[in-house]
Amino acid sequence: MIEAFFLTWLGVLAAQASPGPNLVAVASVALAEGRRSALYVVTGVASGMLVWSLATAMGLGALLTAFPLSMLLMKLIGGGYLLFLGLKAARATWRGQAATIRPDHARLSDIAAWRRGLLVVLTNPKAALMWAAVATFLFGLGLSPVQVLAFGPIGALSGLAVYGTYALLFSTGLAVQGYARFARWVEGAFAAIFGAMGTSLIWSGLREARG
Repeated sequence: MIEAFFLTWLGVLAAQASPGPNLVAVASVALAEGRRSALYVVTGVASGMLVWSLATAMGLGALLTAFPLSMLLMKLIGGGYLLFLGLKAARATWRGQAATIRPDHARLSDIAAWRRGLLVVLTNPKAALMWAAVATFLFGLGLSPVQVLAFGPIGALSGLAVYGTYALLFSTGLAVQGYARFARWVEGAFAAIFGAMGTSLIWSGLREARG
């Protein structure tokens, strides 16, 4: 079981370290609102990972196979949420609010920051597919549902470490100074990134629905 967990963790670690909605959510909050809010986003991401690990251990992969519409809905909902974040960043950029953000004074409450991280993960169909693949791999090695479920905290702790590191890096003095100088450009970039991710998910869902 230890070898299976180690191999699975390497794959999960690579997925967590690569660019995606989780990283962008953490980085945007770290730059604009400081370390505390960013770390709460990270805890929300880790909480979402625990939810997905529980769901996959209880048969999420079978559910997605039996009901393809569930994945379509996830793409539309997830894409919509990312577009919502993108539009918020775009509105701040347009109104010039980004330039007045003070990183030392978080604008998001702790619970709101945690909720953002949680929703980014739970509305991300790629996260669902990744955890379904994790469960499939572990079940294929002969592990029991309880053993598959036990991998969840490992993945969540890994997420805490990876995204926590990103939170610290993006909230350093140098990063914050750069953000303060180019705030509108940075917010505009985040708006474009979230918008592109959201549009891609929705377009994929619409194509799937037409097919």
